[in-house]
Amino acid sequence: MTHKQHLIGTGFTAASTADDVLKGIDLTGTNAVVTGGHAGLGLEITRALSKAGASVTVAARNPGRAASPLAGIERVDVGRLDLLDPASIDAFAAGYLGSGRPLHVLLNNAGIMGGPLVRDARGYESQFATNHLGHFQLTLGLLPALRAAHGARVVNTTSGGHRLSDIRWDDPHFASGYDDLGLLGYGQSKTANVLFAVELDRRWAGDGIRGYAAHPGIVVTTNLGPWRAEGEARPEFLSDDQLRAMGLLDESGRPVVDPDREMKTPQQGASTPVFGATSPLLAGIGGVYLKDNDVSPLDTPTQIDFGASEDVRSDVVPYAVDPESARRLWTLSERLLEA
Repeated sequence: MTHKQHLIGTGFTAASTADDVLKGIDLTGTNAVVTGGHAGLGLEITRALSKAGASVTVAARNPGRAASPLAGIERVDVGRLDLLDPASIDAFAAGYLGSGRPLHVLLNNAGIMGGPLVRDARGYESQFATNHLGHFQLTLGLLPALRAAHGARVVNTTSGGHRLSDIRWDDPHFASGYDDLGLLGYGQSKTANVLFAVELDRRWAGDGIRGYAAHPGIVVTTNLGPWRAEGEARPEFLSDDQLRAMGLLDESGRPVVDPDREMKTPQQGASTPVFGATSPLLAGIGGVYLKDNDVSPLDTPTQIDFGASEDVRSDVVPYAVDPESARRLWTLSERLLEA
């Protein structure tokens, strides 16, 4: 398999912040949509884009709750979006298209992680439905606005956790085999985020729309958990003791910051998605997995041990950027939306 996963030497590091990668970039006149852009990692993405001049529409399940953390950030509006509700997704897309604004940046950031098996009203496993399928439907719905920008980027926030699972082609919704922590479901959804970016770029690059999947690192304070599509609470399935054993919290219960070992502040974690959304260093490059503000090299799949603090390998593995799998997932996703 030929691939595009090669470091390009951006000069940024794991410790770079969103403001660092935006230095010298003027986003005046740029319109962005950020799902879950009012909490955790998403809030920092929104803040950084606005500071650089962009107008940001935050998509939130509860717009009233989103308003408070966004207060004081310029050029921000909020729209209602529930990624598990197809009608809500269609309504959000229709509302944005009705505004007549082109869309230069779509940052598919919201997500949930782990916990007991939950299904949506269609019977779909909730992590796959939220993290991938909801964003897939949203992106298709916003395609006319992306085309109208005459140069747009779609960035899917993914994770090194994609290494936990390829797509379960014969059982994506876990009729069997769901683990106690829900990590296989999470891994599958994060693989889907990458494959979606690969195929989007292949299909839409000719329209000036480029696709990226961005791994932000481990940002403990974003605290994804079951049904926390807006980063509202720490994972309910991991105790403080477990997080300490993983090296993510110190003895005082404070998040450990060590960017070289993936543990980042929200400002550092936001940098790679923002880099994907805005950096001129990616001109002519698309359909790639980004890490630490660069294109990730391709790695060999290995089993992740979430109990080992030293196990922080997060470079992309081949099945997540396989072009045939990317086409297959696109077809599967279209079929699931039609069901």
